[in-house]
Amino acid sequence: MAVKWTGGHSSSVLCLTVSTEGLVVSSAERGELALWDGGGSPVGQLRLPGEDDVTSVVFSAGRPSTLYTSHGETISVLDVRALQEPLERFHVNEEEINCLSVNDTDSLLAAADDSGAIKVVDLESKKVIRSLRHSNICSSVAFRPQRPQSLLSCGLDMQVMLWNLQKARPLWTTNLQECGTEEDSPQSAGQFFNPPLAHSLSVASCGNVFGCGAQDGKVRIFRVTGVKFEHELEFQGHSLGVSQVLFMPEVYWLLSGGNDGKVLLWDVGSGVGKQQKSPAKSLQRKKAQAPASSRKNGKLNKVSSSEQAGVVPKLTIEHGEKVNWLLCAEIKGSRRVLVADQSSSVSVYPLPEL
Repeated sequence: MAVKWTGGHSSSVLCLTVSTEGLVVSSAERGELALWDGGGSPVGQLRLPGEDDVTSVVFSAGRPSTLYTSHGETISVLDVRALQEPLERFHVNEEEINCLSVNDTDSLLAAADDSGAIKVVDLESKKVIRSLRHSNICSSVAFRPQRPQSLLSCGLDMQVMLWNLQKARPLWTTNLQECGTEEDSPQSAGQFFNPPLAHSLSVASCGNVFGCGAQDGKVRIFRVTGVKFEHELEFQGHSLGVSQVLFMPEVYWLLSGGNDGKVLLWDVGSGVGKQQKSPAKSLQRKKAQAPASSRKNGKLNKVSSSEQAGVVPKLTIEHGEKVNWLLCAEIKGSRRVLVADQSSSVSVYPLPEL
């Protein structure tokens, strides 16, 4: 059963984050922000000027009291030790921001918006150093751990892109419609009606493996190899769109949350490892864009799904409400999954020992 954290918001909670010191922040519609102690009591609240929905919150990598928030087209910088008027504001995006990411050297901030633009801000000079673009809404952006110039993004154009910030064009792009399996013909037909619009991505702590959740209910796992990435695994546990994916600190444990109200925990490590050692790998690299590689991928995926215990949910949480955001946090010495949904409360579930 979930413990509910209440009293922090009056409207739907949209996103969550946690600092390296364990401080949880939630944000909601109409400019609302709340800070929580480990017991689930709000210890600070703020309504940002303009009362735009707060769509993303992320802590600075090097300064655990500095919080970046996006509301409307604005990025506000806050000090959570004294939650009041923003210390700074950036207005670099032209449309509503959907996602923020800060690299782990604390030098760059990326903001993805409804126009498809990703604005990359140098946090020292406070200037935009790079403007990147999707052809439709950019829903998620993430810097890769230990690679401060490397960025991943996905959007409602069904594209997943790998960027190096030395260049304005993506190093590698994959269209999720082309990641399906030819053998899975009913699903392929279904994609016409339920295309794989990409909603969320998360990078494992190794920096080379990442997951993407899409509108077709599937989670896809990719591995970065040099200047490109390869489709490694694909599995489906949600009956509606996957709104959130989150790699936990352990390598290859992934949480997914869906519009079907479910939260699932996956161990994708064995699947990623198997594909990595597959003799088909070199052939797959040579034929990355060919239909044969899709068939090869499909066979590997089917083996992964049916024969490897790794790619079935290890845990199913019947949350019951559409998932807006997922967070994994250590609270009072044990790990918890925090879920934001359409309500004004935050739901907290215990996680079993992995």
